[in-house]
Formats: sequence, structure tokens, C-alpha cells
Amino acid sequence: MSEAVAAKSGDRVVVQLYLIIVALAGVMGYVLGTIRPENLEPMLFGVIPLPPTPFGVAIYGVTTVGFGLGLLLGLVVYVSRRYSDTADS
Repeated sequence: MSEAVAAKSGDRVVVQLYLIIVALAGVMGYVLGTIRPENLEPMLFGVIPLPPTPFGVAIYGVTTVGFGLGLLLGLVVYVSRRYSDTADS
């Protein structure tokens, strides 16, 4: 039972860390949008143009970091669940 509780608390920590990093990307995007460097033209996934406003750059940061980290996190969860079952056999 304690292993199940430890696994759930570990999952919770990872999700909280993920949310903190994504929020930090949004804040940094907002700050960069406020500074307005030259040639700032965010393109979401290289396809969707976003306005070079603080809100547009924050959306760009949240989406790209959230998607990239979410994809990696999902891959880690998939591999860990797949190979943890074979190690117990």
C-alpha cells in the first residue's frame, strides 16, 4: 500500500513541476513581449502567426513549452509503464 501512495505522490510532484514550468514560460513570454525586441514575430508551430504583444508571446511560450514537455512526459510515462510490468515477471 505504501508503494501505491508513494507512486501517486511522485506523479503529483511531476505534474506540479510541469505546471510551474509552463506558467514560468508564460510569464517570461509576457516579459519579452513587454520589452518588444526588434523582429519579434512569434509563429506558433511555424504555421500560426501570433501578434508581437505581451499576450501573444505569452501564449507562444505556454503552448510550445507545454506541448514539448507534455510530449516528453507522456513518452516517459508510456515507457515506464510498459517496462515496469516486464521487470516484475
